[in-house]
Amino acid sequence: MDVKELKILLQNLKNGDIDLDDAMERLKHLPFEDIGHANIDHHRGLRLGFPEVIFGEGKSVGQIEKIITALFDKGNNILVTRLDEGKAQKIKENFPVAGYHGDGRCLTIEQKPVEMKGKGKLLVISAGTSDIPVAAEAVVTAQMMGNEVEHLYDVGVAGIHRLLARKDKLFAARVIIVVAGMEGALPSVVAGLVGKPVIGVPTSVGYGASFGGIAPLLGMLNSCAAGVTVVNIDNGFGAGYAASLMNRE
Repeated sequence: MDVKELKILLQNLKNGDIDLDDAMERLKHLPFEDIGHANIDHHRGLRLGFPEVIFGEGKSVGQIEKIITALFDKGNNILVTRLDEGKAQKIKENFPVAGYHGDGRCLTIEQKPVEMKGKGKLLVISAGTSDIPVAAEAVVTAQMMGNEVEHLYDVGVAGIHRLLARKDKLFAARVIIVVAGMEGALPSVVAGLVGKPVIGVPTSVGYGASFGGIAPLLGMLNSCAAGVTVVNIDNGFGAGYAASLMNRE
């Protein structure tokens, strides 16, 4: 859709020739912006409810800043994931309003208040302290997508009483994200206690036979507890995003 077509669409809406739902449907297919090294999907928020997220790993500071600028100029709130502290500090020099969340390796910019869209509370659980970076990524993602989020860290099956002592938090949550490495048993335990969606996130934390997260991934996929869904290894962002969508239904 070009500028002329967009003006015609808006004029038709103003004249009452089309209704608001028709106009929204047309706007969902507006084009992207080509900035050379990236194609920015400016209307992802309109289609999916959240703007394009920047994956920071493997990108240079300059590339990330150009993508941020393109999104920033359209008034979007911004989330950059998998960003190390060195790159984050350089980016903050040009975007002082940005905040860096070291535990989750995420950078955020809030140009407008985050609209609370979640119908209930999300709970993010980590089995061990070493799983916190992935869990924190899920927390930041879910918060930026408009959810009330609580976290519960280091409550794995090696000391299950730590989890059971806080079962009130499990029962109060609407969707639960469970992050675990090693053998990945914790999502099965949680799903056996609550009747709500549980998203398992396997991490690459573990000794040799965990195979960089393959062991907990397979453990979660083979869970005997009903209601467990699983995202990819170390994918805290994907878990936070999926949980946010579930929390809107």
